Amino acid sequence: MAINGKTVLYGIIGNPVSHSLSPAMHNAALTASGIDAVYLPFPALEIKAAVAGIRGLGVQGVSVTIPHKEAVMDLLDSIDPVAEKIGAVNTVMNKNGILTGLNTDWLGATRALEEAIDLNLNGAKAVILGAGGSARAIGFGLLEKGTRFVLCSRTESRGRALADELGCPWISLEDTEQLSGDILINATSVGMVPHIEKSPLPEGIVSRFKVVMDIVYAPMKTRLLQEAELNGCIIINGLEMLLYQGVAQFELWTGISAPVPVMREALIGALVNK
Repeated sequence: MAINGKTVLYGIIGNPVSHSLSPAMHNAALTASGIDAVYLPFPALEIKAAVAGIRGLGVQGVSVTIPHKEAVMDLLDSIDPVAEKIGAVNTVMNKNGILTGLNTDWLGATRALEEAIDLNLNGAKAVILGAGGSARAIGFGLLEKGTRFVLCSRTESRGRALADELGCPWISLEDTEQLSGDILINATSVGMVPHIEKSPLPEGIVSRFKVVMDIVYAPMKTRLLQEAELNGCIIINGLEMLLYQGVAQFELWTGISAPVPVMREALIGALVNK
């Protein structure tokens, strides 16, 4: 890649960002598409200064990660309606100095499901494990697709509050006998490195589902997904959600179709080399 005075700048803002796989994915996509642009990680301790930097330097688009997904919203010129509902922004577009906030996390989850399975999400029955930011984005995404779902979490107050916002039932994670459906989505960090021996559910529960998706991508095949595979379920790892939220970002920023296989290969390569 030859960087010059016309090279367009994209990036990711958050703290920390040194571990992010997004630069590998997006730079591979930009190169494969013949676009004169580069995507860089920007450690951002103070979100107000970071947004001022985007405006001042003419950065054309950024990914937003922890801890700035909510705070950034007050600093932008407009917010996409779905991002407004979710209450978080993970993508910023800069069009002629106008900064628009969007959320592609929900698109990443729903597209990963749609690409992997022969199942219409409209009318499908799902269970979401967790009540944090990922569960929130996925829940609103499933609502957009017409999926019926229940929320299952350990902490009742937080779980019921999110379930009320989503307009869905809540079930305690201790009451797993009630869990069944077409799709199971783990939106918690249980099973992530270094605690790879852990699973969010007792053994046997996954057999009640056709599809099991885990947002954890390190390891790529969590204990939950290993058990699901042994039970004949279709499994979707967390790298697919990360991939497709990035695909949505790339297409929003550039206006062209993303080179999905190239982006997937770059993600896998970056993860293996971590």
